[in-house]
Amino acid sequence: MKILFAGTPEFAAGFLESLVESEHDIVGVITQPDKPGKRGKKLRPSPVKQLAEQAKLLVIQPTRLALNDIKHLECDLMLVVAFGQILKPDVLAHPKLGCINIHASILPRWRGAAPIQRAILAGDKESGVTLIRMDAGLDTGDMLAKSVVPISSLDTTADLLNKFTNIGQPLLLETLKFVDERTTKQEPQDNDAATYAHKIQKSEAMIDWQQDAQQVDRVVRAFNPDPVAFTFLDTTRVKIHSGRIVTTSLCEPGTILELSSKGLTVGCGDQAYLIEKIQLPIGKGAILSGADMLNGWTDTFEIGSTFKEKVG
Repeated sequence: MKILFAGTPEFAAGFLESLVESEHDIVGVITQPDKPGKRGKKLRPSPVKQLAEQAKLLVIQPTRLALNDIKHLECDLMLVVAFGQILKPDVLAHPKLGCINIHASILPRWRGAAPIQRAILAGDKESGVTLIRMDAGLDTGDMLAKSVVPISSLDTTADLLNKFTNIGQPLLLETLKFVDERTTKQEPQDNDAATYAHKIQKSEAMIDWQQDAQQVDRVVRAFNPDPVAFTFLDTTRVKIHSGRIVTTSLCEPGTILELSSKGLTVGCGDQAYLIEKIQLPIGKGAILSGADMLNGWTDTFEIGSTFKEKVG
């Protein structure tokens, strides 16, 4: 089949790679415009663009995708993976066989922009990948295929993205075979069971130490690798990359209870949270382990000091 691909982040690039290696003909790749990197103002291409250029594919980068951007491209199907724009009806109608979206949840749960983070924050026990035939709604189309993945108590957003890529790529290629043969089976979504995964706000990554340790742990896992959970020590904003719940009789929210080679133990609304990897905005911003903190940072992480939700 002649396929037009639309996607932007690393997650989408994995699916593009599987298509590049398949028998399908990719007539073009649509991705978001280059954006400034985290350091400096130099524009950086998306992971999808980087892969597309390596494969010598046509790249289209519209600020807002319109039919005029693609009407010159003959295609059987458009495949959309975390593209970052809502497609207009005339764009959806352009491919002969319509458009298919790969969504990182088991629909109808967690329609919307941030399904993986919302699943972790809510304490869901499972998630997965759903392929849907796109319509004018937001992730409301009929389901073509799905694959379920359990969410462990250790899984971060980065972990689940890897798992979804591993299960999603073969699921996609199998589904494309059925689409090509016109043998797909479609299942309508139960709109009454739908939940919405609102776009992540960076402020949500700020840790509230008054919450129980389980919720603190969910925040850390949900926002790894981006934007990374954070808190304040005096006026210094620090990032927490990983940790785990530990049992303690001292429930002093935000208070540093212990520093060891395992990490930094901090009180929560109940129990405590062991910070295993922390990052200070000093020098090159190295990520510190417990052993690192013991080696030269004991004055910074003094027992009895208190982390706060915000400065002031």
